[in-house]
Amino acid sequence: MDGIVTDVAVGVKRGSDELLSSSLYNSPNSSISGMVVTANGNDNKKLRVEDRMDCAPSRVLHIRKLPNEVSETEVIALGLPFGKVTNILMLKGKNQAFLELGSEEAAITMVNYYTAVTPHVRNVPVFIQYSNHKELKTDSALNQRAQAVLQAVTAVQSASTPMSGTAVSECALTPAQSPVLRIIIDNMFYPVTLDVLQQIFSKFGTVLKIITFTKNNQFQALLQFSDPMNAQQAKLALDGQNIYNACCTLRIDFSKLVNLNVKYNNDKSRDYTRPELPAGDGQPAMDPSVTAAFNKDSSLLGTPSGMVSPYSSGGAFSSSLSFGQTGGALSPLSAAAAAAAAAGRVALSGVSHSNSGVLLVSNLNEEMVTPQSLFTLFGVYGDAQRVKILYNKKDSALIQMADGNQAQLAMSHLNGQKMYGKIIRVTLSKHQTVQLPREGLDDQGLTKDFTNSPLHRFKKPGSKNFQNIFPPSATLHLSNIPQTITEEDLKTLFENSGGTVKAFKFFQDHKMALLQMSTVEEAIQALIDLHNYNLGDNHHLRVSFSKSTI
Repeated sequence: MDGIVTDVAVGVKRGSDELLSSSLYNSPNSSISGMVVTANGNDNKKLRVEDRMDCAPSRVLHIRKLPNEVSETEVIALGLPFGKVTNILMLKGKNQAFLELGSEEAAITMVNYYTAVTPHVRNVPVFIQYSNHKELKTDSALNQRAQAVLQAVTAVQSASTPMSGTAVSECALTPAQSPVLRIIIDNMFYPVTLDVLQQIFSKFGTVLKIITFTKNNQFQALLQFSDPMNAQQAKLALDGQNIYNACCTLRIDFSKLVNLNVKYNNDKSRDYTRPELPAGDGQPAMDPSVTAAFNKDSSLLGTPSGMVSPYSSGGAFSSSLSFGQTGGALSPLSAAAAAAAAAGRVALSGVSHSNSGVLLVSNLNEEMVTPQSLFTLFGVYGDAQRVKILYNKKDSALIQMADGNQAQLAMSHLNGQKMYGKIIRVTLSKHQTVQLPREGLDDQGLTKDFTNSPLHRFKKPGSKNFQNIFPPSATLHLSNIPQTITEEDLKTLFENSGGTVKAFKFFQDHKMALLQMSTVEEAIQALIDLHNYNLGDNHHLRVSFSKSTI
């Protein structure tokens, strides 16, 4: 393949030959040299491409195996989190591009990161290596579109306006008017917390304030940067990206607000400039461990102290930095971020640090608790497979969830909640599985296998139940209600569980309702007692916690 020279005009394929054959791409030991690509249609400006292992670091990077319809914006976005992008050459007919960064150091950081975590564009893995060219010289007449996008990005980075007459339809960049972004999370397979948003967005500048809320049945947030340019960079790089693998997609717009007024520091709102603010009524205060974790250098990109390797046995938060419409997650979370995320009630994409999904629950009311009651409560946050109340310590139990994500989720939501009058403690267990009693051994019904239970909420992939996971609350969501059941019937049923019904509201179709108990503890008790309750006509009542109030 030495000596092949090919003309390149952006967006035009000239000839059917591939720059690099698939066999060369896929060979781990390939030594690719002698490949010549002309940037401007003649031999004066040649770009020689060599394999990363044989090539010295350069601020010019060669990107291969891009999807067919890739845009300049998407390629620039690959480099943007690592520093200033100073030039780009698109080889669209070859599914390749060259990207020039502002410094060799930024390029090294980018290559090192993408060596460990495969980048994706539009859900397609792409490959990045050093070019042996030290700078990228392009003919602007043949590279107009890419240069227009690049100029717009440069304008954002230098806080200047794009050149007049420059059309940038791909990214529609205009000078930022507001430092406040409005963020909507689509396909929220796992909860997303304020702390996780801070971790992701702080890569692009100083995050001053965040307010989270639910509107139109969607989790949303307002996030204020110190500088409008930082907000624009974050929007350019993060809009459309996934926080976790194939879910929790960020939809980002500028807010009409230019300043956020935060009154409380808790898990719903945060003013990082005023740590003395109160937590507010009924809201958990900001955990000091969360603050400590985020004060550490735990950058999303690169390899910060405490980063957990996706391949290690201890705590793989595996994901990939993805710059496509769909694809992997933004990056592996560091150990510090993982701790903060757990404290902030979030499930991480990957396995828990115990690698098993087994929880230890302690301080249970041993007179009241049963394997069935634990299965029902913990089943709100995952599919509990096995439950064992400890024979010699009946105020403690082991619960095996379907995976580490579900264990993490159940722990973060249920630790510190009241069950049968006692505040329970939930931690990750060192056990890998919950052992069933030996055949013929009577363990007094303390161990139960729920693996084949029909009551698992999350067995069906893509189930709506994944989108309706909320912390324990006094308001319960009821579904699968037959038409013959009245409001009074349901109120009586729930008051018989030992609580007071404060409010009730049927949905329009009468098949669902919201019911508010006087306390969260009463709601937990009612859920344990009445989830799957037979209302007649083969209608088994489904009960879950609601984010709404009546």
